[in-house]
Amino acid sequence: MRFSTSAAVQAGSLLASTLQLGVNAAALPAGKLAGYQRSESGRGYGGQCKQTKVVILGAGIAGITAAQALANQSISDFLIVEYQDDIGGRVINKPFGLNAATGEPFQVEHGANWAQGLGIGNGAPENPIWTFEKKHNISTRPSNFELIMSYNETGEVDFLSEIDAYEEAFAEMLVEAGELLTNNIQDRTVREGFSLVGWKPELREHPQAAEAVEWWLWDGEQATTPDESALIFGAAVSNFTFLQFSEENNFVIDQRGHNTWIKGEASEFLNQGTDGTYKNDPRLLLNTIVSNVSYSDDGVIVLAEDGSCISADYAILTFSIGVLQHEVITFEPEFPSWKKTSVESFQMGTYTKIFMQFPTNFWGTNEFFLYADPIQRGWYPIFQSLDAEGFFPGSSILFVTVVQRESYRVERMTNEQTQEEVMKVVRAMFPNVDVPDPLYIDYPRWTNTPWAYGSYSNWPPATTLEQHQNLRANVQRLWFAGEHTSSSYFGYMQGAWFEGRDVGSRIAGLVGGTCTNDGDEDGLVGGAGDVGACGEMVHYVVLHGTTTLDEYNIENGWDGTSFQTNGLGKEEEEEPLARRGEGMEKKRPQVGWAARNPRRAKAKAKA
Repeated sequence: MRFSTSAAVQAGSLLASTLQLGVNAAALPAGKLAGYQRSESGRGYGGQCKQTKVVILGAGIAGITAAQALANQSISDFLIVEYQDDIGGRVINKPFGLNAATGEPFQVEHGANWAQGLGIGNGAPENPIWTFEKKHNISTRPSNFELIMSYNETGEVDFLSEIDAYEEAFAEMLVEAGELLTNNIQDRTVREGFSLVGWKPELREHPQAAEAVEWWLWDGEQATTPDESALIFGAAVSNFTFLQFSEENNFVIDQRGHNTWIKGEASEFLNQGTDGTYKNDPRLLLNTIVSNVSYSDDGVIVLAEDGSCISADYAILTFSIGVLQHEVITFEPEFPSWKKTSVESFQMGTYTKIFMQFPTNFWGTNEFFLYADPIQRGWYPIFQSLDAEGFFPGSSILFVTVVQRESYRVERMTNEQTQEEVMKVVRAMFPNVDVPDPLYIDYPRWTNTPWAYGSYSNWPPATTLEQHQNLRANVQRLWFAGEHTSSSYFGYMQGAWFEGRDVGSRIAGLVGGTCTNDGDEDGLVGGAGDVGACGEMVHYVVLHGTTTLDEYNIENGWDGTSFQTNGLGKEEEEEPLARRGEGMEKKRPQVGWAARNPRRAKAKAKA
């Protein structure tokens, strides 16, 4: 259901604007000097490298919010570099179908479509995203999850009682997750959490129905399965949004586009263009693709595919975790091991809405339609009507959502192939209706979108809070922000906003020579007055497990002498079985694979 945001990626032809020249030869990375001729002053490179205090890579929520934080602290010397031709990142709308009343297409949201956890009443804090949407008069409509019908391959079948069973189990699981966190007990998958509180779809009277409900209420929110999600953090992100704020979900129908509020906020500080609009502010660089980022203790240099170059004292990188994992940008030097590991430890989900406009509405006035496929979990499972009252009445628009593996599959298919599959499901759901083919069908290919490579992030099992902190942490003068760097709101728009504001404020403190936070708190080390350390993010070079060395023993099933790893010392002869485990607390556990892998054992023998 949710689709969060972060940033896109980069810059434009406006790079030759009113910025100072000033790149020292020593600052450019080795191997990247080719094509950059030294100017007569010895400071610039053919006029290509421009200097600024802060370069922000990406103009999604995190990037725009970081820039706003700088502007709020009177720092105006920055550049925002963006891949697309406008700001907004993954909060993006596209024209679709035809609005008979206007003769123009409807605007539908390919990206973030809901404001979630609004914070309405009962003394709850207000979600900042909802604050901005109200400020900029974004048109929304509350989603009514009571207006739902359920179906299988034979037509309408009422299995909505499974929703109550699921929600009861989910509530119990949240309690269990809280106990794991507070008592420092090892995390589990959400699937394990469900099983331990008695929710096992395969054992219920109607397994396919239970699977459909679970998909709708878990996969349809997280864009990943319970098997691929961490219990503690999956529960926490739900609590932070829906218990801290509130349970409301408002669907955006604004025909200006959901990203209107982002553009509205940008217009408050990006207003130096000749026509007074954000788009013509020379600090906003659109339509350029970043190819290389070089960083050090002295600054950051950004190279783009068009040959342009930016030198900055600091950089804030707000690209999605999907972009980082696809390695489409080279970093010099390469990220240290702790940073590379953290990037690969997180997960990018894909959430795909397949929009269809029909000649007529044949499904009625309900808002949601849940389908339980007899064979495959997650096979075109949830349909939503935009023809419902308060949305686009008379539009005859219906969309169906798939995620992850099914998203990857339909992304490789043509619209026509996908339509054929979807219509088989729709006609099975309405067997007594002469269902027409849609007039229009369209959907995004998020996994293949080069400035996103996915929809929003998810916290996978085995990723600890410290590992995630390494994802947040800066490497020298290169900083990071986005929904994926938020431990409390990953995957949500508010996560991108909070992280963008936080990092922007920290960089403002660094640029201004003062700290926004003092002491060792909030992921910071150092304090005011120590500009070299001020605002530095905590990171962990070595992350230790929760199993102590002396627990790697035979009592715990650890046959230490059966594993061998190069570089862990001399190989010892196998001890008699009765002696194994003796003195294990004094020995380094051997955790390699050679002895269990014949190929590696042979390779080792030859070495």
